[in-house]
Amino acid sequence: MQKYFFIALGGSLGSIARYWVGSTISGRFGTKFYYGTFVINITACVIIAFALTFLGRRADLSPAWRYLVPIGFVGAYSTFSTYEWETFSSIRTGAFFIASLYALASLFLGLVAIWAGVLIAEAIS
Repeated sequence: MQKYFFIALGGSLGSIARYWVGSTISGRFGTKFYYGTFVINITACVIIAFALTFLGRRADLSPAWRYLVPIGFVGAYSTFSTYEWETFSSIRTGAFFIASLYALASLFLGLVAIWAGVLIAEAIS
């Protein structure tokens, strides 16, 4: 039962963070390009890569961290389905350049962010 508590706690924090980051970024940079979702997707890649790499190397840490961070927090915070919907919506409205730019930049920078998260975790663990 404890794992569900940690998943729920992480999920509530991830949902709040998603809303705050998305609305803050969109408020500053607008919505023509999906800046808020873009920033959330990239930071979620760093967080999950760091958490899974770091926790995988630290067996002495409580398993609760695996439920709290990668499952709860990142599960609620990441926005891949939103990313897909926004890409589809851009294509549907004829904004092919924006859709292509968004999809390719998310893919490339997401992989760079995963690499960065792994490197950071490996350097400190």
